[in-house]
Amino acid sequence: MEGGQAMTPEEQDLVMGLVFVPGEGRTHTLDEVLAHFGESDGGVLALRLLRDAMERRDAGEVEMAVIVHAAAGASEQEFLEPLIELSRADWHTRHEDVVRLLGKLRSPRTVPALAEAARWVPEYLDWDENRALAVKALWALGAIPGAEAREALEGFRDDENEIIRESALKQLARRGEF
Repeated sequence: MEGGQAMTPEEQDLVMGLVFVPGEGRTHTLDEVLAHFGESDGGVLALRLLRDAMERRDAGEVEMAVIVHAAAGASEQEFLEPLIELSRADWHTRHEDVVRLLGKLRSPRTVPALAEAARWVPEYLDWDENRALAVKALWALGAIPGAEAREALEGFRDDENEIIRESALKQLARRGEF
C-alpha cells in the first residue's frame, strides 16, 4: 500500500486478524502487519493509515487504523488532532468510536469537540432517540479534569432533551460538582 492508496482486501484481512475473537484468538500478529506495511512502529503505522483514510474519506479504513492503534498500544496523544477532525466530519459513521477514543485521552484540548458531538445529531443517527453519541460525549467530558470540561457540562444542565440533561447532571455529580 503506497501512501494515499486504498488498502487491498488482503491488507484489510491482515489488519482484521489483529482483532481478538473469543474461541479463536487472533489470526495475525502486530509484527506480521508491521512487516507487511514496512513499518517498525505500530503507532506510526496507525497514524499513517488514519491520515490516508481521512484523505480518501474512507470510513472502513478509519476502523483499520483504530484496530492497528489498539493492537500497538500506541499513545492516543498522536491521534488527538486527527480524532478531533474526525469527530466533526460528516462523511463517516464512526462518531461514537471517535468520541470514545477522545474520551480516553482525557485532554482539555478535546472539550470543544466533545461538546459539539453532544449537540450534533449526524444524519445517520437521526433515528436514535437515546442520543447515544451525545451520552458518550458527555461521559467523555465527565472524565476530563478542569474547569473547561465542567463548564461544558454545565452548558447542558438545562438542555431541552431529558437524556442529555440527565447525562450532564450525572457527570457533574460524578465529578463532585453538582
